Amino acid sequence: MRQNIRRAFPSAVHLLLIKEDRLLLLRRKNTGYMDGYLSVVAGHLEGNETVHAAAKREALEEAGIQLDEQDLAIVGVMHRREDDERIDWFLTVSRWSGQICNAEPDKCEELVWHPLAELPPDIIPYVRRGIDNYMNGKAFDSFGFH
Repeated sequence: MRQNIRRAFPSAVHLLLIKEDRLLLLRRKNTGYMDGYLSVVAGHLEGNETVHAAAKREALEEAGIQLDEQDLAIVGVMHRREDDERIDWFLTVSRWSGQICNAEPDKCEELVWHPLAELPPDIIPYVRRGIDNYMNGKAFDSFGFH
């Protein structure tokens, strides 16, 4: 008989900042997770925080820009397993205020714009899948399960 176990999964937001068919990517460093790989502006929900509030906070903390909730759209959700299970939210950002900058140089080596049609191979695999899902109109996916 299967036992019901309730679990709380860490949850994170991933922002797809797109300008003129180019996606903003950042190269991670000194984080302890996938350092040297490219990702998007992202971060964990801190508890008692909505997905949109987390997206706005992370955009300011990592890229120095202000977002309005009406400029955010949830375009994908991923149930992911690595060492634990997680829920990842992928959001597009239609506009922002301020100049994009590397606001966390201790955790980010560089910010770069890449054409969506020619993304580099060294993007964190689940993030790359989330980007591909967005480009293919796939709203939900599971990653890391056998």
